Amino acid sequence: MSNHAVQDKVYQNPGNPQILRWIPPGARAVLDVGCGAGENARLIAALGAAVDGVTLSEAEAAIARPHLRSVHLHNLEGGLPPEMTGPYDAVTASHVLEHICFPEALLRDVRARLAPGGVFIVAIPNMLTIKYRLRLLLGRIEYEAKGIMDNTHFRWYTFRSFQQLLSAHGYQVVEAYGTGYFPLPLLRELLPGALSAALDRLSCRLFPGLFAIQLVFVARPTAKAD
Repeated sequence: MSNHAVQDKVYQNPGNPQILRWIPPGARAVLDVGCGAGENARLIAALGAAVDGVTLSEAEAAIARPHLRSVHLHNLEGGLPPEMTGPYDAVTASHVLEHICFPEALLRDVRARLAPGGVFIVAIPNMLTIKYRLRLLLGRIEYEAKGIMDNTHFRWYTFRSFQQLLSAHGYQVVEAYGTGYFPLPLLRELLPGALSAALDRLSCRLFPGLFAIQLVFVARPTAKAD
């Protein structure tokens, strides 16, 4: 996280399956950037990897610590803690980059700490999903305590612009997709579950910027020069 307003905020959730699915088989060391209360770290550790974490929140660090090899209290605006040298087989950032005002130093440091063949796995919220496009069209852009309009979100990215950001900082995007749903008010209860799920997958694959709630990117370093 990136400012003092979130030092005492605790982000807890069941973990992000779309992050976990891209952890390389046999990964031995993983860095969880913005580790929250450690739910992803716990699940990654269960795969056999040692997990280091970074958070700005002391409350989060206290909860996450049992699941981590080490946890560092650090403001990611300045990049990663210098003592975290890696190398890491994977670096994860689940709903973190939107909290960072200036991500350049963090992207540089992540790239430098990835092991050969390592992957950077990122998930971010999609502000331009259809629900929020309609709100913007109606002139509504109120922040909320949590969710896509979380009041600690400072940066917004589109499906395309985030890939451009990664490419500009020495990464090759090897996977990019969205997860979400196709709006079917009332009809969803009448349709077979398998049909609804298939429609959700198809709409997010064809139009991730419009229907995805979450955007997921998997990238590898392509260059060491800044």
